[in-house]
Parts: sequence; C-alpha cells; structure tokens
Amino acid sequence: MIAKAEGKFLRISPTKVCLVMDLIRGKDVLEAQSILLHLNKRAKEYLIKILKSAVANAKIKGFMADKLYISRIVCNPGPMWKRFKAAAFGRAASIVKRTAHIKIELDLKESAQP
Repeated sequence: MIAKAEGKFLRISPTKVCLVMDLIRGKDVLEAQSILLHLNKRAKEYLIKILKSAVANAKIKGFMADKLYISRIVCNPGPMWKRFKAAAFGRAASIVKRTAHIKIELDLKESAQP
C-alpha cells in the first residue's frame, strides 16, 4: 500500500456504491478516473473525490499517478438514520437512510516496481 484515502459517513447506500466500485477495482488510476467520469451514477462523485485524495497522498510521497493502481477498495455500511412516515390506520412506517464508509488503497504496478 503506497497511499490510502477514506470517505466516512457518506449519505448513500453501500449497495449502490458497490455497483460502481466493482467497475474500477484493480484498474489503473488514470483508467479508473476516465471510467468514473463517463458514468451516470451518483456514487461516482464520492469515488472521484476519494480517488483524487488518494492520488494526492501518493504524490506527496513522491509517486506518479500513472504508475499506480487501485489495490484495494472497500465500502462498509455506516450508521443508519432512522425516520418515520405516516401509514394507514394511525401507524408509522419506518424509513432507513443508509450511510457508507469508503476506503481506497493505491499500490505500484508490478511493471513499475524495481
């Protein structure tokens, strides 16, 4: 692991994030960024932001973005916001608003290692 970045308490369901994460898992950083730019999913905004942060952390350590790939990307569920809405016969139906914790780790490509 060369660099990592995390996004916590993001207001999106982890299952929706996992659909987009599977597209970029194991890809090069530049390829992953181009894939995310052309997607039509809300989760891409969170993933682009976290990926840029991980690349910036790697640049501080002296690594170039074109030599990095996504070695590990994980989305765990965060705490859920519980709300209620009115239902029939005076009852209440629960609404669960889910949050997510996303972690991205970058590593050097095999060909780039000495």
